Amino acid sequence: MRTLNLMLSAVLIGIVGACVAQPLQSGTEIQNPTPSSIVQADAESVRGEIRSLETILSKVPDRGAALFLLARRYAHLGDLQKALALLKECVALDAGFVPDPIQSPSLRPLETNSEFRDLLVQARHRYLPVHKAHVTFTVPAEDLFPEGLAVDASNGFFYMGSMHHKKLVKFRLAGGVSDFVKERAYDLSPVGGVHVDPADHSVWASTDAGLKQRPELLHFDPQGKLLERYPSPGKMPHDLNDLVLRGRREIFTTDTEGHHVYRFDRSLHTFTHMKLWRPVFYPNGITLSSGCHLLFVADMLGVIRVDLRTNESSDVGPGAHNTLSGVDGLYWHKGDWKTTGLAMPQSWSRCTLR
Repeated sequence: MRTLNLMLSAVLIGIVGACVAQPLQSGTEIQNPTPSSIVQADAESVRGEIRSLETILSKVPDRGAALFLLARRYAHLGDLQKALALLKECVALDAGFVPDPIQSPSLRPLETNSEFRDLLVQARHRYLPVHKAHVTFTVPAEDLFPEGLAVDASNGFFYMGSMHHKKLVKFRLAGGVSDFVKERAYDLSPVGGVHVDPADHSVWASTDAGLKQRPELLHFDPQGKLLERYPSPGKMPHDLNDLVLRGRREIFTTDTEGHHVYRFDRSLHTFTHMKLWRPVFYPNGITLSSGCHLLFVADMLGVIRVDLRTNESSDVGPGAHNTLSGVDGLYWHKGDWKTTGLAMPQSWSRCTLR
């Protein structure tokens, strides 16, 4: 993915993954499976995604992102000719997309097609992986499978969730790590997003559904004692991914598997589904501007900007030959969009709504 060149205020972002060139197998041309051989347990929901995507395709600023997601969904259902046509259109936009089956397993049935192989070679040659990140610090704890990361700017403590051990750890950049919430302490599901409340130094976290199918919003005191826990609304599949606090009143959280963005009322303890200008597809990173009036939500089609004073929303334009598809971590930082690095605690901006 090429470097983003955006003329907008401020968000530090993490882009999911880089594509690495791999040898392709030779083989025969595409043979679309028969309908009986492609029945998927999630086929109806995937068809629903396709209908939603095709409805908004002409309106989405990041057209390449929409085409790429559509191609993968058609491939998932076994319509490989349609998938290939969409991939050709996507790559022709020169927005940085590489249809790599290693990164997108639904495209693997296309590997035997010569047109797809040529397209993949072309894309890999044009969009070489770029690695500008460097190690800032290492947490001396093994097999955490970390996801969320938060900092208390007042004291320099970092908090990290563990997907594997279903716990939270606490550390400083100077070294040393300890369990903030111990494994099996509260029968947690895999921990995703983490956020510190600067008003009282308490910690909020969100969890995946896990084996018990129980995604939750969790609240801990500064010593790691569980204060509150609230289950995600709706039916499975659901997955509370990331979250951001808006003062003492609200929390906004993304539901990746359920395709929702929720507003959580801290007084009423209720979740409300946010109505945005378009459907969200696998939403992930989320953040607020320093004035707390602008909410940014990342999903597979880009980044949505929401004005919380008017509830109006729109997609952030990625600019020509760029994309904002696949953003994971999303943070507001001073006045520029950043794509690498982790800011030191004192330089992080935070929502200051009272």
